[in-house]
Amino acid sequence: MSFVLVVDDDPAILRTLSINLRARDHEVETAGDGRSALQIVDERMPDVVLLDLGLPDLDGITVLTRLRAFTEVPVIVVSARSEPDDKVEALDLGADDFVTKPFSIEELLARVRVVTRRNAGSEPGLVVETGGLRLDVTESRATRDGEEIHLTPIEWKIVDVLARKRGRLVRQTELLRAVWGVGYERQSNYLRVHLASIRRKLEADPSRPTLFVTEPGIGHRFTP
Repeated sequence: MSFVLVVDDDPAILRTLSINLRARDHEVETAGDGRSALQIVDERMPDVVLLDLGLPDLDGITVLTRLRAFTEVPVIVVSARSEPDDKVEALDLGADDFVTKPFSIEELLARVRVVTRRNAGSEPGLVVETGGLRLDVTESRATRDGEEIHLTPIEWKIVDVLARKRGRLVRQTELLRAVWGVGYERQSNYLRVHLASIRRKLEADPSRPTLFVTEPGIGHRFTP
């Protein structure tokens, strides 16, 4: 079962897609505007996003750009815009697919299956266990002695980058670029806030971190 976020300002489309996706055993959440969609993603990462471009607050292209600054979650644009330039722009900015309204429900569901299958095999599995802590980085799931620990999508992105370079120093600029994108290399305050939160949740003693170690002025490393 996949968790699908449907972003559209048309209540009829939200209702139709929700009914059909749930009938295929998908978990569904809906958003009627771009800011709500980004808030949902920040709280819980979906497996796929169905994104309209004509949203009432943030344009869908803006939402797509912001998503791609920190996640590779599959995004299928579902839009009434049918000009080639619109499709090219969305795909160039990182959309995985583009479906034009009106659309066939069965075709759209087939495309959802394709991108979720493709995404499931795109990263090698990574599970780290140390003491009573278990980090399933691939599935974004953390437990300590069997008890679930909630990390935000941004926190998981940081953990993912550091864990996949286990034991190696990741320079601060490299980590900022990997998590937030080009242009954020000087925003060291972003890292301080999120790493402090990660340590509170995952370190046995957050005041003396042994897993997520900072080398001041240089970078960070994950040392389980």
